[in-house]
Amino acid sequence: MDVTDASGAERAPGAPSTALLTDHYELTMLQAALRSGAAHRRSVFEVFTRRLPEGRRYGVVGGIGRVLDAIESFRFDSTRLDWLSANGVVDDDTLDWLAGYRFSGDVHGYPEGEVYFPGSPILTVEGSFAEAVLLETVVLSILNHDSAVAAAASRMTAAAGDRPCIEMGARRTHEQGAAAAARAAYIAGFGSTSDLEAGFRYGIPTGGTSAHAFTLLHDTERDAFTAQVASMGRGTTLLVDTYDLTEAVRTAVEVAGPSLGAVRIDSGDLLLLAHRVRRQLDELGAGHTRILVTSDLDEYAIAALAAAPVDVYGVGTSLVTGSGHPTCSMVYKLVARASTADPQAPLVPVAKRSAGAKTSRGGRKWAARRTDADGVAEAEVVGTGPVPRELADRLLQVPLVRGGEIVGREPLAAARERHAAVRARLPLSATQLSRGEPVLPTELVS
Repeated sequence: MDVTDASGAERAPGAPSTALLTDHYELTMLQAALRSGAAHRRSVFEVFTRRLPEGRRYGVVGGIGRVLDAIESFRFDSTRLDWLSANGVVDDDTLDWLAGYRFSGDVHGYPEGEVYFPGSPILTVEGSFAEAVLLETVVLSILNHDSAVAAAASRMTAAAGDRPCIEMGARRTHEQGAAAAARAAYIAGFGSTSDLEAGFRYGIPTGGTSAHAFTLLHDTERDAFTAQVASMGRGTTLLVDTYDLTEAVRTAVEVAGPSLGAVRIDSGDLLLLAHRVRRQLDELGAGHTRILVTSDLDEYAIAALAAAPVDVYGVGTSLVTGSGHPTCSMVYKLVARASTADPQAPLVPVAKRSAGAKTSRGGRKWAARRTDADGVAEAEVVGTGPVPRELADRLLQVPLVRGGEIVGREPLAAARERHAAVRARLPLSATQLSRGEPVLPTELVS
């Protein structure tokens, strides 16, 4: 692929209001709480998941940077307030309160690229009930989507090893979700994306050459290859499976010469074809021409191609849909609140008590990762009481918002580097594709 240069740093342009990216019941709760006086009680909400998707060994935190953007843009302008009024969503007193909404609380959470396990306090939001409850839907929408893609991407890049992966799923998901998916994939090790919006918005390297339509446009395959090489240079990637693969590879090398950058195979038995094409390229003197494979790849297909002479993987549908798990089932639960509106009132742990698996554990949590003598992670420790001295320097949450001010923004490259480092410190079984329990147990302490 022909990839543009980019730093990989975040550079999201100004976003429109996110205030209506929420559920109706957030506002009905707000209205009722304002009327009862409980809306101003200090409250702590927590984002966590009760379980990982079936067969997954670890989760990957994606979307934190986008959550911070969403919090900053959560403003009710006159147009949105007029719509709420016209549709009778809330009463006039609530509209007046919403007109001045600015989140002024604190947010702590796992930094982007970190891994998580069942019960991990991925995000902690503290403020008045009124301020914090409104953020539930948009926070979960971002984290559930981006973390699902990041987890799938992590499994794929682990299976790929040192071979680069390209995100190519824009046409297989929502047009706005495509850029978010590319961002999450980049954090988990993908090297570039085909989606230009992701390149513009987040500085991710972009790449792309041609589709079968370009070959079909021309009278002959040779004409198509000649036009592409003339336009993009000999280092381009030629798509060689429109007609006859063997003949196309021969023509590609004749047109571009032995310095042809790469050939792309998009159909057929990729394991068999990759071996055949590699042998043919070598025989034609194009020993440095790389082989890029696409065609509905997932982590299992990538692992199956580990012994094939493949240089680059292009992944689309499976990646942007979370490889069969498009959500992480994260929830946003109230875990502590004050008994009065006094800012100094102590927090009281609260928790849902119900039949089945939908229970929660009250109290503000901390989390740390215990490691063995070799620095390999061995447990996720989650507690509500004092932090044990031996874990004090291994706490996982970091400040993200303090007094309503964003303090946790970082370049996208930092999250990418973090994920590579964190994954390397997990037990080796973490990257096995076979089904199994979470690779680290979650230890709950008081």
